Order: sequence, then C-alpha cells, then structure tokens
Amino acid sequence: MSDFRQKALDYHQFPSPGKISVELTTPAANVDDLALAYSPGVAEPVKEIAADPNAAYKYTAKGNMVAVISNGTAILGLGNLGPLASKPVMEGKALLFKRFAGLDSIDIEVKHRTTEEFINTVANIADTFGGINLEDIKAPECFEIEKELIKRCKIPIFHDDQHGTAIVTAAGMLNALEIQGKRIEDVRIVCMGAGAAAVACMELLIKCGAQRERIYMLDRQGVIHTRRDNLTEHKALFANNTDKRTLEDVMDGADVFLGVSGPDLLPPETLSLMAQNPIVFACSNPDPEIKPELAHEVRDDLIMATGRSDYPNQVNNVLCFPFIFRGALDVRATAINDEMKVAAVNALRSVSKEPVPEEVLVASNIASLTFGREYIIPKPMDPRLCKRIATAVAQAAIDSNVAQIEQLPDDYLA
Repeated sequence: MSDFRQKALDYHQFPSPGKISVELTTPAANVDDLALAYSPGVAEPVKEIAADPNAAYKYTAKGNMVAVISNGTAILGLGNLGPLASKPVMEGKALLFKRFAGLDSIDIEVKHRTTEEFINTVANIADTFGGINLEDIKAPECFEIEKELIKRCKIPIFHDDQHGTAIVTAAGMLNALEIQGKRIEDVRIVCMGAGAAAVACMELLIKCGAQRERIYMLDRQGVIHTRRDNLTEHKALFANNTDKRTLEDVMDGADVFLGVSGPDLLPPETLSLMAQNPIVFACSNPDPEIKPELAHEVRDDLIMATGRSDYPNQVNNVLCFPFIFRGALDVRATAINDEMKVAAVNALRSVSKEPVPEEVLVASNIASLTFGREYIIPKPMDPRLCKRIATAVAQAAIDSNVAQIEQLPDDYLA
C-alpha cells in the first residue's frame, strides 16, 4: 500500500471515523438549560414558526445550514459507485463549507430507483436547510434533477459540478484572455467533453461574451454538429453547423482548449495547431488531457491551467462554492441565478489582480505571485475570497430580486 493511500485512509479513520461532527451552540449544563432547549421552552419558537415560516431563520440553524446531497452516480473520476461510497466525498464537501465559509453542512446520500424518486426525496426535505449543494450526479440526469428542484424549492439549489466548475473556469479564462491580448467575443473555443461541467462552462462563457457559433464541443464520437442524430437536449445546444469532424480539424487555429474529459487526450502535435498565444485548460483529474510539462515544450506562448494543486493555475471549485452559498444564505436568496454566478466570476477575477498576502504565499509554499501567465486565479487559502465573493453574490441577489433581505449591513463579513 502506498504511503499516500495509507495517509488518506488514516486521515478518514482517526482520531474518529469521518470528517465532520455536530456541536452545541447553546448551554446544556443544567435542568434550566434543558427546559429551554427542549420541553417546555421549545414550544415557544415552534409557535412562532407555525405563525411565520420565516421565523425559522431567527430561531433555528436553517439560515446557516447547507445540505450536500448525492446519489453517487458520478463520484469524482471513479464513476457510479453508489450512494454510500460517495459519503467520504460529501463529508469532504461539508468540511470545506465549514472551513472556508463558516457554514454548517451535513451530507445526505440518497438511494432511489428513478430520477423522479430522487427529486421527490430532496424536495420533501429541502425546507430543513438554507441551501442545497447537489454533488456527483451523472449527466444527463443531473440537468433534469437540478431544473426540477429549482422549480419546486424556495431555497438555493446548486449543482457544483456544473456551476462551481463553470465559475472558476470563466474567471480564469477571462483573465487568461486578457493577458494573451484576446477578446472573448472573438476567440474560437474547443471544448473536449460534453457532460455537465462542459455544458455549464460553455453556457457561462457565453453569458460572459463568447459566441456560441465559435464554440466546438466534442464527445466520444467527435465534433458535435448539426447533422448528427440522437443528440441529447444539452448537446444539441452546441451542435455546430460545420464540416469539421475531428479534434485536429477544430484545433487548427483555435484560441482556447477546455478539457473536461479524460487523461492524455490532447496530443502534442494537435496542440501545435492552435493559434498564437493559446490558452489550454486541461481539467481532467487527476491526470489532465495533456501534461503541463509536455504542453510547454510544444508551445512557449501558452497559458496553461489544470485541476491539480501541484501546477500553477489550479481550477478548483473551492474557490467559489462556499462563498456563493455564504452570500446567498446571508440574504436568504431563493435561488442562485446567472447574475449571482457572473458576480462571482468578476469577484474572483479582481482578487487575482491584487497583491497577494504573505499568508497566502506561505500556505502555498511560493516565494511570490503576480498576475500573469502562471497566476490567473487565486489560491484556495486566500482569506480575501470569502468577503469579496460572498458580498458580490449577495448584492447580485438583492439587485436581481431573489433576496429576501434588501440590504447588506455596512460591516458585512468584517
């Protein structure tokens, strides 16, 4: 057994199994405390909430609680291993919510026979929480699940594999384009992969200015084009009216490559076909579509990002999802809409361009960081992210009329 594997197993087993626990927030030391915590005192907030459901935010932990929910059908890059096998990942997500945004979070793994059954289960428990993070649910079912739950629930529903990935990708991509001297409206984009993350990334880039007709998406059968049969609803949105059929065809002269597919699928000779000053986001994890060392050998004018922490420019969802929920819950948003996602993109972009605090350099084991080809998105340990992104998201929720609180306090997240 490798040292790392044993360390990972030990981390999850000791000092007690798992990564999260429940803490008490009020005294429970004597009979008077218990009389207030439970019977008879608990009846008073019960009556208040029965009279006004919004009082649940005042008298319970609902407003600071996120559920992380999965059916285990797309666990990391491991595939459909079932709900229980997904529990370590969901606990990990709960850990990240608490560590980075101070949000309490509980993981819920759902067994079901049909998509409708999963939707019903989640919808029926949704009011317990301030928001729901859907995780590791395979495409195309994830699209239907999220869409239906957004319709049925009055709290934010967010499939992080789609939108968290898209937000960090868009922030890094826009900064990379700025550094390379290119406009998003003009570039030709190749997207290898056509699952949930790919579709969400492309849709958000379009909202940020990319032109749909200049996007070429590929699945296992090659380029998605208008003359292909049996395309899913979401693939059909990216069916390009083109005679190009192969990766080589679409990469010839392309400005941007985004990989959300599998390891070593971008040959070096294909990378060499791209336009001057190309951008490559090879986000397959743990092994990217092309290794950075190899990519830089082929192109010295390249900006490169991956999903890995041991290379510059890591596309990491933890850069946004805890803070998006922080902002959304703090204004009691009923949804996380496009305006809030774009606000998160812009907040992430701006942090990247500012001087990096010493504590971030120490935590990252790096001597210096300056906005440029090897620093296009912030590091996960950056303490500025919570306030900046949460504030931007909260204000966007207010401005787009999905917030139930009309104004942020002047000292918000001070």
